[in-house]
Amino acid sequence: MSGAAFPHLAAVRSAITALYRGLTPGTVRGFATSVLPVDVAFDDAEDLRAGVERVALVMVRHLGLPEAPVRVRFTEMPEAAWVERDGGAGGYTVDLHRRFDGQRRDIGAVLAHEVMHVYLHRAGLGLPVTAEDEILTDTAAAYLGVGWLLLDAFREDALGSQRLGYLTPQEYGYVLARRAALFGEDPRIWFTSPQAYEAYEAGRRLAERDAVRPPLAGGPWAVRQRYAAERALAARGRAVPEAVAGGGAGYSFEQEGSGGRLKVVFGCPVCGQRLRLPVAGRSRARCGLCRTVLDCDT
Repeated sequence: MSGAAFPHLAAVRSAITALYRGLTPGTVRGFATSVLPVDVAFDDAEDLRAGVERVALVMVRHLGLPEAPVRVRFTEMPEAAWVERDGGAGGYTVDLHRRFDGQRRDIGAVLAHEVMHVYLHRAGLGLPVTAEDEILTDTAAAYLGVGWLLLDAFREDALGSQRLGYLTPQEYGYVLARRAALFGEDPRIWFTSPQAYEAYEAGRRLAERDAVRPPLAGGPWAVRQRYAAERALAARGRAVPEAVAGGGAGYSFEQEGSGGRLKVVFGCPVCGQRLRLPVAGRSRARCGLCRTVLDCDT
């Protein structure tokens, strides 16, 4: 796995867990359908201001935010866009960089990120460090059904390249693949960018490995053999290699006192909640957070 492709992977996984904890699993599972391309399509014939208002309301409705008038302003600004609630007027103000008159296909992606900020703020879910909060926002957008637009905005050609948001394209692909596994949804049919498709495939491969890494059952033979060897070391009180103990393999071992029962600690493949199971062979476990039933071989 390339560090350049997945530099924020730990933060992304933590962000998914934060969504389940902060929004509740029932709320997360309520976003089973993504925003569709037809709802955010934006061509040159449409009035720019009216189009931005329309797409912003698509995002507002998808996220279940209060419907209210949208006021659009075009300006020169460091950011691509900014969306905020008008407390007194009861509407939304959208500030959009002037350049998007010539980049209309990306307006939906920009609004997906900005309206998600409003949603998370209203839900009381945020992080004090700006960079971490932005990763949370992009992860939430991808996981809750609007962020596929952020990945589709990734393009490269002879004239240059473009990326929107704070995740790498492969990290967007990873989150979208986690979402796809949960809801049975395939976002690849919506991509217009070949680079987005390739990035999604890289993220999907990693997400699929996460779904079967030990102690989950069904993993590749070599990975299971490694797990068995490390489990034997831990059972004898021997030190487990640092890559495993530090979470690099996705699991670690704990001993309950001197000579006590050995347990394996790992993250739920759906929500990331840390689970502790006795090392006792084949079993089924239910995640205490998202309630997913997991087939394990500890």
